[in-house]
Amino acid sequence: MVGLDFSIKVYKQYFNFACSHFLIFSDGSREPLHGHNYRVTVQGKSTDLNGDMVFDFLNIKPIVREICDSLDHRLLLPGENPSVKISFQDKNLHYVTPDGDFFSFPVKDVLILPLANISAERLAMYLARKIKAKIKLDYNFNFPHLEIEVEETPGQSASYILKE
Repeated sequence: MVGLDFSIKVYKQYFNFACSHFLIFSDGSREPLHGHNYRVTVQGKSTDLNGDMVFDFLNIKPIVREICDSLDHRLLLPGENPSVKISFQDKNLHYVTPDGDFFSFPVKDVLILPLANISAERLAMYLARKIKAKIKLDYNFNFPHLEIEVEETPGQSASYILKE
């Protein structure tokens, strides 16, 4: 069995999150604030089986659900975009985009992610890193190949692959 590739793919109805965002384009313009009902699929690959499994489905499902739930019903903003300005006043977050638009949001409704932009591709990368870290922490397991697919709308998705 050496050299064979094994994989698991997990998609559950509750691997989803509804949130709002906008993309900031390279010319400094942005798209209008809008939302999606994102769905997440996880695929992990390995050349080895541990107890005749790549990884137990029962262990991965609550991890993915918890991470998706942390994004649910939030406004997602990029925290690593050098062209935006973020400040806080009282219980509000002030956000200025490169084109000069000013937003003020209740802090409790916003999640600033360590990303340069909030695209499906960047969200897939964020989720892959969070899922991989949580699996490592909780189970001391590391997928040699972990792929996360984020679907914005049916038939429109982006993936990110973490490889060792």
